Amino acid sequence: VRVLGVFRFGLGTPVSIAFPRVREVRKAPPGVLRALLGLRVPQYAPIRGGGGAEEAYDLVRCGIRKQVEGIVKQLAVSGEHDKITAVINLLTTEFTYSPLANHRKGGLIGLAAVTVGLTADAAQHLEQIVPPVLNSFLDQDSRVRYYACEALYNIAKVVRGEFIVFFNQIFDALCKLSADSDSNVQSAAHLLDRLVKDIVTESDQFSIEEFIPLLRERMNVLNPYVRQFLVGWITVLESAPEIDMLGFLPDFLDGLFNMLSDSSLEIRQQADSALSEFLQEIKNSPNVDYGRMAEILVQRAGSSDEFTRLTAVTWINEFVKLGGEQLVPYYADILGAILPCIADKEEKIRVVARETNEELRAIHADPAEGFDIASILSAARRQLSSEFEATRIEALHWMSTLLIRHRAEVISFLNNIFDSLLKALSDSSDEVVLLVLEVHACIARDASHFHHLILYLVQSFRTDNSLLEKRGALIVRRLCVLLDAKRVYREFSAILEGVDDLDFASVMVQALNLILLTSSELADLRALLKQSLVNYDGRDFFISLYSSWCHSPMATISLCLLAQAYPHASSVIESLGEEDINVKFLVQLDKLIRLLETPIFAYLRLQLLEPRKYTWLLKCLNGLLLLLPQQSVAFKILRTRLKTVPSYTFNSDQVEGTLSENPFSQVPQVADDSEGQGGVTHDGINFLSNLQQFKQMQQRHHTHARMQLQSRDSAISQEIQISEVSRRPSPVPDMSRPPSRLSRAIPGQLHH
Repeated sequence: VRVLGVFRFGLGTPVSIAFPRVREVRKAPPGVLRALLGLRVPQYAPIRGGGGAEEAYDLVRCGIRKQVEGIVKQLAVSGEHDKITAVINLLTTEFTYSPLANHRKGGLIGLAAVTVGLTADAAQHLEQIVPPVLNSFLDQDSRVRYYACEALYNIAKVVRGEFIVFFNQIFDALCKLSADSDSNVQSAAHLLDRLVKDIVTESDQFSIEEFIPLLRERMNVLNPYVRQFLVGWITVLESAPEIDMLGFLPDFLDGLFNMLSDSSLEIRQQADSALSEFLQEIKNSPNVDYGRMAEILVQRAGSSDEFTRLTAVTWINEFVKLGGEQLVPYYADILGAILPCIADKEEKIRVVARETNEELRAIHADPAEGFDIASILSAARRQLSSEFEATRIEALHWMSTLLIRHRAEVISFLNNIFDSLLKALSDSSDEVVLLVLEVHACIARDASHFHHLILYLVQSFRTDNSLLEKRGALIVRRLCVLLDAKRVYREFSAILEGVDDLDFASVMVQALNLILLTSSELADLRALLKQSLVNYDGRDFFISLYSSWCHSPMATISLCLLAQAYPHASSVIESLGEEDINVKFLVQLDKLIRLLETPIFAYLRLQLLEPRKYTWLLKCLNGLLLLLPQQSVAFKILRTRLKTVPSYTFNSDQVEGTLSENPFSQVPQVADDSEGQGGVTHDGINFLSNLQQFKQMQQRHHTHARMQLQSRDSAISQEIQISEVSRRPSPVPDMSRPPSRLSRAIPGQLHH
């Protein structure tokens, strides 16, 4: 009690102790205190040193410690633990919980001294000693918090492993003190933290299971000091061989990745170092929970921070190599994270992402093993709308791969992806369009899907004219390569025959006809059509195209020239009227004349060597020549070609007066025996019926054009009337004058 009185006195506040036989102690100078307490050099130095007045204060403090320590030692030797408890209670209630800061400091010094005095017996009193110290960590006075760190430091040095029972509370307190506003408190907390780490790593009583929830709760804290504190603990525990931190890595992995984007370089480096150590341990460990961590990595692969994305993709790459069957249920999520990274702006990320994608695609998983085809298709479908071409390309590669390996399963989920695949045909990238067509071709082995594909293409070309102009040839040619070209053209023709939009049907037929005449991929189709008059397949194909080709006069003429049905071509030319020969027709005719000079129509030009045998061909060409404006380039080209036809093949009966002017203007129009009169029928082809069909279709086009013209004229007339009415000034009648005879006229007469 005497020492406790001095203890209070030594802290600078004269007080009385409510114990019997204790007098009130008055304040005395430092020299008197030294003499009274018999101070000497302490066995342990305080955490913080000072000079001058503070040095004197520390000496008083050390003296008080020695006195309290001596009393507690005597009580412990004599086994009077109830008195020790009384001393602890006194220090706690009267001092550590005192409203006066100096008293609280003194209480903390006393509790540390009690622990030192108890030494081996301190463990049984820790329940009384430690809680008041921990409570002082929340004190508003920074000096009290500092003394609390010092007191707990001294307590921990004495009890070591027995200290572990309070670890969770101590960890929580240290976490808060690491971000303390006072730098001295931070320094003291740091020293205490190092000691606690040493105690934990050498203790066999530490419970990692109880610690992990504390760590997980704090991993998303943004304070840089707290983050350094947490990473420090993770690193220390990871290095302890008897502590299995890897098993709990999913609980705090996301927090570590979150620190990779911290504004502090030091924190980023510490987090990266910790992650590197864990990844190395994963490579060497046979038992790893890949699934839970894969979910975290997938989220972090989409981070806005470049370093975080790179680290996440690197981890995913290793997981794909190591995870095996554990990762099968997560393939869809992983794919969804990797595909966007393939087009990342950072080259390192792109390289790792591509490698991971290839590793993932090389794995032949089975649906029976949990391989979710529907989810993977869904992930690939979502990436078809990506803004990056590389991502869209890889998504299509995945769809193609799945169709090859698991066609039946993919077809069963086709409704989920088919619309997206159709829309992808309008992609801005040619490479993407070609890949989409490959996927469609694989799907279109089934008749229903094939019809749906061609129908969608026709509808797309109808709604988007630019798609037909820019991509029409590419799409049609590629489909003809991937699928049966004859089947593709038959389907297009069947659909276009019933299209109500006559203008679009005409444009579409002209486009298909031009592709047919010029594309190298369709050489076999052209060869088949050349056999239309002698071959069943050729005749059947000619008939299947003719109905829709009637939408365009020039396409019909081109088809007949290709099929060598020259008498019918001549009949079609002769049937053309004033309404047929317009600017669009002349543009198409110009293209045809130029095509006649290409190798595709070399056979036709060679037939001109025998004008007597191919009289109808000459008549067709002369008919086309007469339709062309004389000043046009096409007219000159065709006339020059016709002049090269040899004249020696005609006999004198066939050549009449004007031969010198135009030797072919009066070539006898002899009907080909194989064609019948005027090419009416031939081997199952009813050319007369075809001609009627052509005329009827053209009549529909003429009617449609007239209706459009009338509608346009009516709209223009209405606009003019509205404009005139709006400009006409409104007359103000003079009500004082009687109405004139003109004003009494009926409205119709007045208007007239």
